[in-house]
Amino acid sequence: MAVLVGKKAPDFKVKAVINGGEVIDGYSMSALEGKYVVLFFYPFDFTFVCPTELHAFQEKLAEFEERNVQLIGCSTDSWHSHRAWLNTPKSKGGIQGVTYPILADFKKEIAQAYDVLFEGMGAAFRGLFLMDKAGIVRHQVVNDLPLGRNVDEVLRMVDALQFNEQYGEVCPANWNKGQQALQPTPQGVEAYFTTK
Repeated sequence: MAVLVGKKAPDFKVKAVINGGEVIDGYSMSALEGKYVVLFFYPFDFTFVCPTELHAFQEKLAEFEERNVQLIGCSTDSWHSHRAWLNTPKSKGGIQGVTYPILADFKKEIAQAYDVLFEGMGAAFRGLFLMDKAGIVRHQVVNDLPLGRNVDEVLRMVDALQFNEQYGEVCPANWNKGQQALQPTPQGVEAYFTTK
């Protein structure tokens, strides 16, 4: 698996379904420079863990937007499948109510570029990538298909990145916004443990 952290996020230009059903052509990563981006991959529409994740991200969408983060979902399904799933009620396993963009990686090129394609299945693993405002990958994590993600952890990573950019301090284990960070020096570590 490729480590993309520290590298420019691979660009793409594909169809995306936005605002719960509108299909747009030519949705690209490069057009998002100047914003933070969370791009997450999921295996398939109309499956089991996937709708729980898409709804969990939607429930926290306002918190991503407050942080200037563009949230994007992506699977190897077609835009037709995305639209059908978006028109299926939550009570029937659908994602009706989801409004952030969902990319149609029908040719599997984005999953390949981000190295999350499960070749034997033709679907993506549960990869997630956090890009800074310059389009550099700053965080990545990949789960196997049965393992759903924690959206609060994604927000925590966004907070940690933005805190580090603003203050230059680094974020220790289990850090959350508003908690003590530390200077990246031996003295900073000593001061941190002295106050814990």
